Amino acid sequence: MFKKIIFYKFFFFFGLFGLAQSAEETGGMPQLNPEFWVSQIVWLVITFLCLYIILSKVILPKISDNLESRRSQILENIEIAEKQREESENKLKEFEKIIIESKLEAKNIFNDARQKIIAEIDKKRVSLEQEIENAIKSTEEEIIELKNSSDEKVTKIAFDTSSDLIKQLIGVEINNDSILSVVKGLSNKNKENTNVI
Repeated sequence: MFKKIIFYKFFFFFGLFGLAQSAEETGGMPQLNPEFWVSQIVWLVITFLCLYIILSKVILPKISDNLESRRSQILENIEIAEKQREESENKLKEFEKIIIESKLEAKNIFNDARQKIIAEIDKKRVSLEQEIENAIKSTEEEIIELKNSSDEKVTKIAFDTSSDLIKQLIGVEINNDSILSVVKGLSNKNKENTNVI
């Protein structure tokens, strides 16, 4: 930046020098008259030195301090950001580990609950099958009992009915033993027919 300022000053100085020569020829502005050049050069050097001292001793140190503080702040921010990135990566790994462990724990809990439910279902199924089997046995026993007692009941009903019918048809009472033997013979034939079927 300092070199640019010097370059522009010299460029400006040589430009003025060219204008001064052209002003001599045309009779132009008095500032471009070579008589006043020495005083103008002295003031130019004084102004240049004052600007140089102000820039080099006051303004440029402030700018460089400001740039240095910004650089240090940027480096510090980069370090903090790097630390935070590492911390976030570590926390992310911890969270992933916790998630994996939670999934495994949930899977184990689910499997345990499933095994318990299956065991309870098996127990209930066995007890239900036992109850059904007991109900079937008791029903079969009732059927056998009804079957055994039905012959006597049917015989009694047939005896009562036939004696009443014969009495109504003939008007005479018949011996109960003869009616009983006929009814038993008919019931025996029915048994033989049902056994054949």
